[in-house]
Amino acid sequence: MTPSASPPIGVFDSGVGGLSILREMRRQMPAEPILYFADQSHVPYGPRPMEQVRDFSEGITRFLLDQGADLIVVACNTASAAALTTLRRTFLDVPFVGMEPAVKPAAEVTRSGVVGVLATPATFQGELYASVVERFARGVRLVNQTVPGLVEQIEAGHVDTPETEDLIRRALAPILAAKADAIVLACTHYPFVIPVITRLAGPGVTVIDPAPAVARQAARLRQAAWPREPTTPGSTALVTSGDPAAFGRLALQLIGERAGARRAAWRGNSLIGEP
Repeated sequence: MTPSASPPIGVFDSGVGGLSILREMRRQMPAEPILYFADQSHVPYGPRPMEQVRDFSEGITRFLLDQGADLIVVACNTASAAALTTLRRTFLDVPFVGMEPAVKPAAEVTRSGVVGVLATPATFQGELYASVVERFARGVRLVNQTVPGLVEQIEAGHVDTPETEDLIRRALAPILAAKADAIVLACTHYPFVIPVITRLAGPGVTVIDPAPAVARQAARLRQAAWPREPTTPGSTALVTSGDPAAFGRLALQLIGERAGARRAAWRGNSLIGEP
């Protein structure tokens, strides 16, 4: 490997949600190679048992490492809640960046003292969320809401349809009724519907996207491992356990990424790449 080259950064999610993280990583690290895996054959992760999500996450991590990645971004709140601790214990030499619900910045900006959190059931049930609440939400009332069906709408590319708006309106109702003035997006799919959330919540509500902070942490770890000033644009490789053509179209629609996608199929607990 030449001094100017570096291994790809591995990024994974249950589906297209982590593309919101990839988009911000591209903005902050335009020269870094990125390998993104979407486990679309198992999307959504939110309703699944935590142990199953841990198994998926370990299999995906092994696949990304086999493909040459040396830094893994778990661009999925559910997978972070279920598996991040286990992944760090299992792959001791691999740096991981995970998703932590942005309760801290929300608690810092709220004036009403009420913060809404939109997440999947698994995220709310995980130890990670409980830890974040314990550390950062003292004196703040949190209104936790799931949004059943929203991940599936986004996976279908329906980011601004009447059906999607109705799902979001129903989830926001208890949050707005409680006078929340900050909303935490604790699922990486949800930033793709920020325009809808903002429109429904109104101008007095701050919507917090975690992607910039996650990308900054990935950039710090990458610079520490590969201190250099690259000059050429980094490549993006997309892999899915679902339909590569459909995934490629969604990547183009959601973030303007024109990289072709390929497929990797599950064989037991392992992923096998296809040409």
